[in-house]
Amino acid sequence: MVAKKKKKNKKPSEKWKKYKTTGKNLERAKTCPKCGVGVFLGVHKDRLHCGTCGYTEFMKK
Repeated sequence: MVAKKKKKNKKPSEKWKKYKTTGKNLERAKTCPKCGVGVFLGVHKDRLHCGTCGYTEFMKK
């Protein structure tokens, strides 16, 4: 018989960190204009980057 494979532990999604509520207002992190509403841009030191399509916005100094 073949031994059972161990399941890898996957890191849970942290999309809840991309939303902030202040009172009745809901603020969202910046989304990718190419991919649509469901894909957020990753924040780096000097740019915003989409991991799905590679879209990059550079921040002004």
